[in-house]
Amino acid sequence: MKIARYTMNPSIPPWTGDHHPDVRHGDYSDLPAGARLLPPCSPAKIVCVGRNYSEHAKEMGVDVPSEPTIFLKPPTSLIAAGDAIVYPRLTQRLDYEGELGVVIGALARKVKSADAEAYILGYTPVNDVTARDLQRKDGQWTRGKGFDTFCPVGPYIVPRAEVNTTGLRVRTFLGGEKKQDAAISEMIFSVNDIIEYVSAFMTLEPGDLIATGTPSGVGPLAVGSQVRVEIEGVGALENTVIAEDRA
Repeated sequence: MKIARYTMNPSIPPWTGDHHPDVRHGDYSDLPAGARLLPPCSPAKIVCVGRNYSEHAKEMGVDVPSEPTIFLKPPTSLIAAGDAIVYPRLTQRLDYEGELGVVIGALARKVKSADAEAYILGYTPVNDVTARDLQRKDGQWTRGKGFDTFCPVGPYIVPRAEVNTTGLRVRTFLGGEKKQDAAISEMIFSVNDIIEYVSAFMTLEPGDLIATGTPSGVGPLAVGSQVRVEIEGVGALENTVIAEDRA
């Protein structure tokens, strides 16, 4: 089963919580006609891991971290598959970052790595869109990572039991050209290790999203770019970049 969130109301924002009366859950393969996809989860927080592939750390000119580098994106950055990524006027360099997303399924506090899988609802593709110039200018990542539309997710969640994570690869395509391609086994810190690390200081709640880090090959987006994050067995997330409305 491919778990989707959707609405029949075109006016509600993509980050609307599950409590909203117009939000529905269903099988992605059996959505009603006219349904508009929402991000497949409604996280209270989006926990992200930076520099979790050695080659990506190298291309960014930084040392390989000795422990996970954690930052947060706001829920208002969420958009669904097919929604537009908005290129803000405030940045001159907008980058894609394809990643494996992990959706939490149970309250997780001080979880050990060996037990972490029991707390995973499922997996979904994520694009950690980044205003690279602002990230470097600010010295911390909140603004550069936190704009509205900077967290495309979906189109659905594949339940943990239906995903064989062995051999999973994260691939990102820009205009059909492959830009990123790496196995999740190349991550410095595994999904289970990330859950142990984060839950030691922050309670993870059902619906929370973890973006596990991007491989090497990140690069710039332009207005009109079509970007696709593909993880075989998990899904393909496609979005197009548009200019910010200057009205």
